[in-house]
Amino acid sequence: MRHLVIILGDQLTLDNPALHGFDPTQDHIVMAEVAHESQHVWSHRQRITLFLSAMRHFANQLRAQQFPLTYFSLESHAYPDLPAIWRAVLQQHQPQAIKVCEPGDWRVWQALQAVADEHATPLQVLQDTHFMCSIDQFQRWAAKYSDKNTSLRMEFFYRGMRKKYNILMAGDAPVGGDWNYDHDNRQSLGKQGPQALVPPPVFTPDVITQAVMALVKQRFAAHPGQLEAFGWPVTRAQALSLLAHFVAEKLPQFGPYQDAMWQNTPYLWHSLLASALNLKLLNPREVIAAAEQAYACGQAPLVSVEGFIRQILGWREFVRGVYWLEMPGLKSANYFAHTRDLPGWFWTGETQMQCLSQCIGQTLQTGYAHHIQRLMVIGLFSTLAQLSPQQVSDWFLAVYVDAVEWVELPNVVGMALYANGGRFTSKPYVASGAYIQRMSNYCAGCKYDPKQKTGERACPFTTLYWAFLIKHEALLASHSRTRLMVQHITKMAADERLAISDFAEQRLQQLASL
Repeated sequence: MRHLVIILGDQLTLDNPALHGFDPTQDHIVMAEVAHESQHVWSHRQRITLFLSAMRHFANQLRAQQFPLTYFSLESHAYPDLPAIWRAVLQQHQPQAIKVCEPGDWRVWQALQAVADEHATPLQVLQDTHFMCSIDQFQRWAAKYSDKNTSLRMEFFYRGMRKKYNILMAGDAPVGGDWNYDHDNRQSLGKQGPQALVPPPVFTPDVITQAVMALVKQRFAAHPGQLEAFGWPVTRAQALSLLAHFVAEKLPQFGPYQDAMWQNTPYLWHSLLASALNLKLLNPREVIAAAEQAYACGQAPLVSVEGFIRQILGWREFVRGVYWLEMPGLKSANYFAHTRDLPGWFWTGETQMQCLSQCIGQTLQTGYAHHIQRLMVIGLFSTLAQLSPQQVSDWFLAVYVDAVEWVELPNVVGMALYANGGRFTSKPYVASGAYIQRMSNYCAGCKYDPKQKTGERACPFTTLYWAFLIKHEALLASHSRTRLMVQHITKMAADERLAISDFAEQRLQQLASL
C-alpha cells in the first residue's frame, strides 16, 4: 500500500485534499466510528446520530465511486478509540505513508501523529482547503500583533478577507459604504413576537439514519438529549436544500433579528447551516456566494446579507485561526480562576430561571441554540456564576450538533467566558437580566425580576452581574467598552455594595436550586 488515507468524521467531502491524486490500485481509505468520540465529552444523542449517519452516507458515496474503503462501524468492532484502530490498520497494511486532511481537533491531530511515530510511518497532513484562510495564513496575519498583550480583532481580519475574495466590494470600498452593519442588527421582536415565520425543512430519517438512531438508543441510552425529533441534514443534497430554503425564506429577515430570542421558538430566522458546514457537506464559498447573489438580485437587504456573510467569512474563519494559534493553552485558560461545577440542571433544563430553562431545554430537545442564546444566556450565566471554563466548554462540545472543537473552544473559552483574558475579544460579555428582558420574552412569567438586585425575587443574572462589576471594578474601568458599566457602582454606597456581594455569594451557594 502506498497511502493509507484517513478520513475523519467531520471531513465528509470529495474535495478532501487527502483524496487528491488517489490511486485505487495503491491507496486505501479508512473511516472509523468509535464510542470514545462520543464519550470523552458526554455527547447529545442527536450529535452522535448526526455524525454517524453523515459518515455512513458519505461512505456509501465513496463506495459508489469505487474508492477502496475500510469502514469500521460501531457494530463491527471492539476497538476503544481511534488510535487503536489506526494501530491495527497500520500493522495490517504497512503503508508507505499516511495521508490526512488537517484535523479539526488538536487532540486527534496529536494522537494521529503519535501513532504514526510509533510505527515509523510518515504522516502527511494536508492543508484543509475547505477553509478560506489557512492556518499558516492566519498565523502570518496574527504575527502583526506580536505583543501578546494586544488583542486580535476579528473586524480587521474580516475586512482583509472581504478584500481578498472581493465579497460585497465596490472596487476598494465596501458595498453600501460601511464594512459592518451590526448596529442595525440588534432589534428586539417587540411585544408582538416573530411574525410570518416559515418553519425549517425537516429531513425525515432514511433507512441509514433510522438504523443509527436505533444504535444510539441502545449504545448511548444514558447520554443527554432527545432523539425523536432528529431531522438534521446528513447528505450534501439535504444540506444544499437547507441552504436554498434559508436564502429564499429567512435571509431577508435574518439581520435585524439575529440577536432576538422568543419562548418556544428556537430557530427564528437563523440558517441552521453550521452543522452541514462543519461536517463539510457545504463549502463556505458556495454559502457566501448564495447570500451575495440574493443581495445582487434584490432578494435580501444588505444588512442581512452582510451580517450573515460576516459570520461565515469573518467569525468562522477567525475562530479557527485563533484555535490553532492558541492551542494547547486555550484548553486550560482560566483568566478569572473560576472553578465552580456545573449545576445538574445543565443536563435537564430544570431551573426556575426561565431564560435558561428555555435555552437549555431546547438544546436538549434539538441539539441547537443560536449564537445569542449560547453567548448571552448560557455563556453569560456561566461567567457570572463563576463556572469552570473547562466544564462549560466540555458541555458546549457535548450538546450541540454543530460542535467541533476548533469552533466551539474559542467561542466558549475566548468569547463567552473571557477565560483567555481577552486575547481576541475587547471586553467580557457581561450584562444584567435587563438585557435578556430587552431581547426576548423569557422574563414574562419568570419567578425572578430582572429589575431587582437583592431579595428572593431578584434575578440571579442581575444579582451576579452587579457583584461581578464590584469584584472586577479595576479591570472593567480600564476597558473603554466597559468603563461606563462601572461608573454606576462608583455611585453606590458602601453598604449597598456589601449587600449585593453578600447576596450574590448566597446565590452562588444555591446554584443547584435556582
